[in-house]
Amino acid sequence: MKKILVTGANGQLGLCLKSKYEEEQNLEFIFLDSKSLDITNENKVKTIFNSGSFDFCINCAAYTAVDTAEDEKEIAYNINVIGAKNLAEACNTFNVTLIHFSTDFVFDGSSKVAYKETGAASPLGVYGFTKLKGEEAISTTIKKYYIIRTSWLYSEFRNNFVKTMLRLAAEKEELNVVNDQIGTPTNANDLAAVIIKIIKSSKQNYGLYHFSNLGETTWYGFAKAIFNFTKTPIKVNAVTSKAFVTKAERPKYSVLDKTKISDSFSLKILDWKESLENHIKTTYL
Repeated sequence: MKKILVTGANGQLGLCLKSKYEEEQNLEFIFLDSKSLDITNENKVKTIFNSGSFDFCINCAAYTAVDTAEDEKEIAYNINVIGAKNLAEACNTFNVTLIHFSTDFVFDGSSKVAYKETGAASPLGVYGFTKLKGEEAISTTIKKYYIIRTSWLYSEFRNNFVKTMLRLAAEKEELNVVNDQIGTPTNANDLAAVIIKIIKSSKQNYGLYHFSNLGETTWYGFAKAIFNFTKTPIKVNAVTSKAFVTKAERPKYSVLDKTKISDSFSLKILDWKESLENHIKTTYL
């Protein structure tokens, strides 16, 4: 039986993994939230690993508040870089495979085609910068790692765009949604399923990967699909990014190329609309 440590277990992805945990046999998960394990504390990380005999560590702990990161650079850096490095060093010491998550925000959005793993990273803000530095801290510390960049995550857990849109639609008759940022909505449950497939695979194709659902849209297109699938009657106006002043600049185009992960692990990746419709049917209807 493989023993798996999950850090940041009360975040969106950690909760998705926990929801799938009971379906899995021959996998033993240990879920620790930030109160149980502060990954920025090197000694606490070592203590947990020393007592665990883990085969994998799935790091779901992250600082993800994109705008707040501009004012909390040190906090974001400690979690996304120092925390990642602490886990990588512990994994290296105790021969544990690390699975870590990064973001489409490592790119500046200047591309016109989907970003491959080999694409030049050039983050626009503190959040993307710290996630990129976290990637580098891992790749220079350990050989047995999977770093998975993803984008626009949503699920039935925690705050996310789907929940926000449905909440606002219950409060308002009209919404303005940005239509000049292009990316791919990703069902966090689909990502959790990929993680489990990687763990159960006998392959050791370590390295950097991209994963999201297939296709691309804007936040406006995403919102329209949410309201269409939930049959929510609301007027949605397409606006530019200038309509919303944010501290951190967003990439205009951040679609990820999934060819590498699909080929490496024989994945059947759902189109974003299909996965969103499935999610809404099982969660809201």
